Order: sequence, then C-alpha cells, then structure tokens
Amino acid sequence: MTTLLEARDVKVHFGGVKAVDGVWLNLAEGKLFGLVGPNGSGKSTLLAALSRMTDLTSGSMQFAGRSYERETAQRVSRMGLGRTFQTVRLLPSLSVLENVMVGADSRLYGRRIISNWIMPWRTRPREQECRRAAMTAIERLELVELMHQPAGALSYGTQRRVEIARILAASPKLILFDEPTAGMSSEERDAIGKVMRQLQAEGITQILVEHDMQLISDVCEHVFVLNFGVVIAEGDAQTVVQNPAVQEAYLGRPR
Repeated sequence: MTTLLEARDVKVHFGGVKAVDGVWLNLAEGKLFGLVGPNGSGKSTLLAALSRMTDLTSGSMQFAGRSYERETAQRVSRMGLGRTFQTVRLLPSLSVLENVMVGADSRLYGRRIISNWIMPWRTRPREQECRRAAMTAIERLELVELMHQPAGALSYGTQRRVEIARILAASPKLILFDEPTAGMSSEERDAIGKVMRQLQAEGITQILVEHDMQLISDVCEHVFVLNFGVVIAEGDAQTVVQNPAVQEAYLGRPR
C-alpha cells in the first residue's frame, strides 16, 4: 500500500520541554488514523510539526514522496495537507460560501493573488473557479441552504462542518483533525464521524486527534497512542486500550 506521509524520528523541543521526542509514523494512503493520549502528551504539537506550523528540532518528514520538513506551512497546504484546530477559525462576518472560497483560493492561486492587481482581467475567471470548487465542497457537507448565512451565526457543530468544507475546497490528500468534536452533542459528533467515513471512502487520508474513544473506535482503522512526546502503542482501537502502557498513561500505575 502506498505511503502518503512518513515521519522519521521527529523531535520538537522547547528548551528543556520535549513536547515531541522521537516520533515515527508511516501513514498509508486512504486510511483513517487515530492519535490519542493524555492531556499534554504532545498531540497538537505533533500536528503542528506535520503541518509545518512548528519547526522541527530534528528528524525528517516526507509527504507524497517528497521531503518537506523545510517547506513553509503555506506551501505544504498547497501540496495537499490540510488541518483543523482545537478552536473554530472561520471569518465570522463572511458567509459560509465566502469562507469556503478562501480554501479554494489558497489552493488555486496562493501567493500569486498579487497578480489580481497586476492583471485585473484575470480576477473574474479566478473568482468563478474558486466559487465552483467551493460549491462542490458545500454540497458534500450539506451546507447549501446555509451558504449565504454569516459563519458566525451558525451553531458550533455547523461551523465545524464549514471548516471541513473549506479544507475540501483545497482538494487535500491528507487532513489533520485536532479534536473536531470537542463540545459537541452526540448528534453533532455522529454527523462529523459520518463525514470522516465519507472522506475515507473517497480516498482522503485523515488523522484524528480526539479524546472521545468511542468516536476513535467507530471511525479509525489504526490508532497511535502518544505519551510524553513518544508513541507508546499502536494498532486497532481495541488492542491499544488493552495495552498496559496505555492504561498506565491514562489511569496511572496500579498499586
């Protein structure tokens, strides 16, 4: 099976704090992976490293067969790696459609947006292309009836769906989800799980950071457990929750 992302001995240290301390990952294309661990175990820092929003102290990474540990986050996004964050990061005064168009524009044009002033006759065709890509993503996330609503007026769960639509408009090969269902109702959580399974069926690779082990068990094929910046176990969800090292990490050492 084709490897989409490979991380080799990745370390991210902040002074004496070893947030990520020698992580090895091999992510097969089209799979849905879980990344779990206690609070402070380094999960979000690892996602930041994989998406190039945090520099590596050492180690190397390859995405789609290309080394990218020295690329910018913007360049990595255009390569096909998208991510969400623990908090919603939409432009609240803009409509759902406009927010999703931002994602399409980042893929299609990126830093070349300055050419809109140099060659203004290109602006209209570019806008139309971004709108088409955004509409496709909006339809996939069942947001058509809300596409002209301000993003800030939507429920939390719906805003999360808008974020996913924005990522999809950029045609990602890999999506990193950082606790996407935190604070959601069970119905909203189930809806996000359904979206993830649909994306997997379409061949999009995903990493899900989540504390909800039921959701991890429902959607993830392979789970990595992180503690003190190190992968201490991996395998299917049922196997890792029975691992003594994992139980100790979550519950403490038994007397």
